[in-house]
Amino acid sequence: MQNQLRPDEAVARLSDEQIDRVVLDFMLEDHPYPWHLDELGRELGSQTGAIDAVGRLTRTGLIHRWGDFVFPSRTAARAAQVQIGTV
Repeated sequence: MQNQLRPDEAVARLSDEQIDRVVLDFMLEDHPYPWHLDELGRELGSQTGAIDAVGRLTRTGLIHRWGDFVFPSRTAARAAQVQIGTV
């Protein structure tokens, strides 16, 4: 039998920066927003990881939070459109 990690264990192996990128990528892909924190937690496989990432991304201005809902800032959305940071 293959040894598989639970989602929380897999997320725990990622750096905060990697988790933030994954969460922001969820929100910037062709998905409607706002996102509910529970949805992000399910997508990420870790509710705690999603909440922590939302806190970090909110503090840096890359996402906005309205109660339990979050959405990317215009700056983050535009940066993704022009692919800033991918060179």
